[in-house]
Amino acid sequence: MAVTIPRDVLFQYYRFSLYNSPFDAHDEGCAIDLYPDGERAPSPVAGEVLDTKTVQAPPKPYAAEHDHLILVDTGDVVARLLHVDPAVEPGDTVAVGDDLGKLVRAGFFAPWVPNHIHLGFRAPGANHYRASGSLPVDAAVDVTPVTWDGTGTVAEAGETWVRLDEPAHPAPGESFVGIANDVDGDGSGVLDGGLPHYSGGGLLGGDGVEEAAIAGQRVGTTDRTVAWNDLTVLANDEPITGIALFCGRERFGAKLVGESIDFAVGDEVRVTIERGVAGDEPSG
Repeated sequence: MAVTIPRDVLFQYYRFSLYNSPFDAHDEGCAIDLYPDGERAPSPVAGEVLDTKTVQAPPKPYAAEHDHLILVDTGDVVARLLHVDPAVEPGDTVAVGDDLGKLVRAGFFAPWVPNHIHLGFRAPGANHYRASGSLPVDAAVDVTPVTWDGTGTVAEAGETWVRLDEPAHPAPGESFVGIANDVDGDGSGVLDGGLPHYSGGGLLGGDGVEEAAIAGQRVGTTDRTVAWNDLTVLANDEPITGIALFCGRERFGAKLVGESIDFAVGDEVRVTIERGVAGDEPSG
């Protein structure tokens, strides 16, 4: 059983991802991260609030000490929402778009990850508090693949990330796009996840495709979940942590991440992907 997120719900957010996370809850695309504009969290579900719970977050210098869980009974399944300081309490009824509370920058995030709502679903009789065990999630939108040759100019820059101006969104605001799974130039679906810094990724669309490729390099094997090859991502020949792959509705462009990234707006960048892990000794 999969839970489908409707198109009108997804259009509340400027970005979503099913796989761009290191945590077990996202394995096999069993959760979705939703990125709203601003500091508040518009609800992606409707129903009765069952419980709210404060949890200890991993200690990070850039993050809050605590995170929060909100459980909502949607009728058929129970929704689990994280990374929101709740402005609701048990017994409240919420509709799609209602304010759930303030987004929390939690220690579960890598430093380059923007604030977002984590959403997963459990069957009514399941344990709603465990991190793993959610149902698969589907996004009810056609995500347009945009091909990328690995080059671009830095359009935005933070301490641990940069966003390039390529590949550009063909119609900002009108649809979701993602970097194409470009096997033999055919753009077979969209790649999602952290390449290669999270253990795996995903392929949205591209039914029947068995390989994943980006910027001219085979990067893994897939049915829907992608098992990355051993890879190193380089920007202007210097190793970086990787590429954050997601589905974007407005501004777009390849997002490069890593604590060692040192580019400024206007810099031209060429990304290459090589087999093997940086620092590996060649085998004889």
